[in-house]
Amino acid sequence: MSDTAPRNPVSAPQMLADALLRSVAGTTALLRVTGTNAENNQSEVGLVATTFSEAVISPVAMRKLRPTWQEIGKPKWELLVSATAVQQQLNAPDLRSAQSLFAMTLAITVAGQDYLIESIAASEAFGQVYLYRLLLREARQQAV
Repeated sequence: MSDTAPRNPVSAPQMLADALLRSVAGTTALLRVTGTNAENNQSEVGLVATTFSEAVISPVAMRKLRPTWQEIGKPKWELLVSATAVQQQLNAPDLRSAQSLFAMTLAITVAGQDYLIESIAASEAFGQVYLYRLLLREARQQAV
């Protein structure tokens, strides 16, 4: 018996990653992203206020990494992000890739806690990204 389903075999790793993230108590992450201003002299000088938007990404899974001897006292986290959820957020006209989305991200909020991105890695299969791994650190609250 052969499989004659009309699905794309290349998207199988993406579907598998999404199912895995949902099954391990996947949650939602909120990306605080800077907006782009019009290209003029006022925006370059800072006379036009920067706009911010929020992008909701789901499913994601988060885990705390073990500290190494060099990083004692500085907890780091790993956020596993669905590539299909990131792709849905790229519909904005100024975003060309996931790297541009993550470059414009100021902070990521998961379960009410803010985190900053330290590094990004992408996992690929059949030439397509199916999962992003973000290395995060906790954002420190600064006194006003």
